[in-house]
Amino acid sequence: MQVTTQHILDHAGLRALYGSFPTGVAAVGAHIQGTPIGMAASSFTSVSFDPPLVSVAVQNTSRTWQVLRTAPRIGITILARNQAATCRQLSLREGDRFAEVPWSRTAQGALHIAGGISTLDCSLHAEVGAGDHAIALFAVHDFALAPTTEPLVFHESSFKQLAAS
Repeated sequence: MQVTTQHILDHAGLRALYGSFPTGVAAVGAHIQGTPIGMAASSFTSVSFDPPLVSVAVQNTSRTWQVLRTAPRIGITILARNQAATCRQLSLREGDRFAEVPWSRTAQGALHIAGGISTLDCSLHAEVGAGDHAIALFAVHDFALAPTTEPLVFHESSFKQLAAS
């Protein structure tokens, strides 16, 4: 394997670098004033057991995040391997992100995508500025887990499947 050295920190080089690390994909959403609001995120990660915290990085320019961050409860759904089309739909810049996407909501307004691996019922705990993004820390209030389902994996700008070793 040949390693390429990149000395210029440009967007294309950094995109390739960041894309070399496979990530799971999550949907982040809430039901606000009668409307489902949500987005896809490939930056979801666990943070803490005590207190239970998870995080997502969001672009500072995200209009969706500006609305979502006001919700008292926010749902996070870890997407399953067969939900690539759902992820693409939730990533649209314009149009109805929830057209043909089955979802449910909790009494507190957290929105979850049907068929995901797991769902989390969260509230915004804190936001930390991080360059052109903010790291949103979420307090986890409840969750449901379907451990036998494989996750949707994003790697090198496309969706991949896990393989058993």
